Amino acid sequence: MFEILFLGTSASAPSARRGLSAQIVKHDEYRFLVDCGEGTQRQILQSGTGFKNLNRILLTHGHLDHILGLGGLLSTFLRWEAIEELDIFGGRSTLDRVHALVYDVVLRGNQPPMPLRLNEIKPGTFFETNDFTVTAFPVSHRGPDCLGYAFEGKARRPFLPEKADELGVPFGPERRDLVEGKSITLANGKRVNPDDVLGPLQRGVKLIVVGDTGKTENLIEVCRDADALVIESTYLDEEEDMAGEFSHLTARQAAELAVKAGVKKLILTHISRRYREKDVLKEAQAVFPNSVVARDFDSFQVKREA
Repeated sequence: MFEILFLGTSASAPSARRGLSAQIVKHDEYRFLVDCGEGTQRQILQSGTGFKNLNRILLTHGHLDHILGLGGLLSTFLRWEAIEELDIFGGRSTLDRVHALVYDVVLRGNQPPMPLRLNEIKPGTFFETNDFTVTAFPVSHRGPDCLGYAFEGKARRPFLPEKADELGVPFGPERRDLVEGKSITLANGKRVNPDDVLGPLQRGVKLIVVGDTGKTENLIEVCRDADALVIESTYLDEEEDMAGEFSHLTARQAAELAVKAGVKKLILTHISRRYREKDVLKEAQAVFPNSVVARDFDSFQVKREA
């Protein structure tokens, strides 16, 4: 299961109720900050989530409304918050801009207060644990090196407790060994193999996070069968031409992507203050009923759908 906490959901400039782009994706003890718009550190504090384990930042692109909060965040780390290390991931042009912000403006010749790594990534899997992977994929927006991120749990064979009960497998390390693919021998000498108590292979949870984009055709396959898709919805259909001019999406276009890709849930963000939330939602739900518009501090659990 993944959880996503929205810290900022406004497009381009903050509004009275929406901060600039930022969200935290959680999986067990792992936490990833995706984008870091202006004011993100205050949103982190106000959300109550704090800075613990928030040592990986994934950037979708280098526009200021998605990275400017890094300056304040690093400044706070210089003075107040103890964090052991910090990894920032993004495309080359994005990291060039981040380097100038951090080293020329914030640090000004000083050293970072912790090991700070700017990690250039290309499309592909760049982070992996025993349970899940994080994969970058290309996104079409203004400028080079724009990325989206796929968080995917690894496929697993579910443990069938009723089968284990029938075979007399006791609770404890024996069941753990079977889940890990090891055969065991019971006290009565009977041999039990993993195939005896494990079901068919099931795919893991899939969460897709897209930053700003002006196209969706190249996203259909990467979004295929996602349990949740987080994507921008900067414009309404009445201003589709303007959306295309600035390489953004309308609510309808985002919803059409959800339909084509077989997504289970659509979460819209990057909302322009020119529109009412209910109008954005109405346009999306007319095409894809299981659509929601994220608000600042909304949290969603993303689980595997049957």
